[in-house]
Amino acid sequence: KVKELQEQLERQEIVGSSGAGLVKVTVNGRGETRRIEIDASLFKPEDKGVVEDLIVAAANDARAKVEETVQEQMRTINGGLPLPPGFKLPF
Repeated sequence: KVKELQEQLERQEIVGSSGAGLVKVTVNGRGETRRIEIDASLFKPEDKGVVEDLIVAAANDARAKVEETVQEQMRTINGGLPLPPGFKLPF
């Protein structure tokens, strides 16, 4: 079941966002970045630092959602028992 979960997570896409949706980062269930979308309104040279910060925030949001998704799916496999502290998935 764990191998099946890993394969399912690789196919799953999770979107993290920041700046009220102006920056979106799409990752798979293993946390690998697949796509970055930036609203055209952010393309001003003086806003470069803001855009970079928004990308980092969106990537972190996506990673947090991956962890949450993995935890939810693992609960279905292990009957609702929480994973031990420090136990990280995907492997």
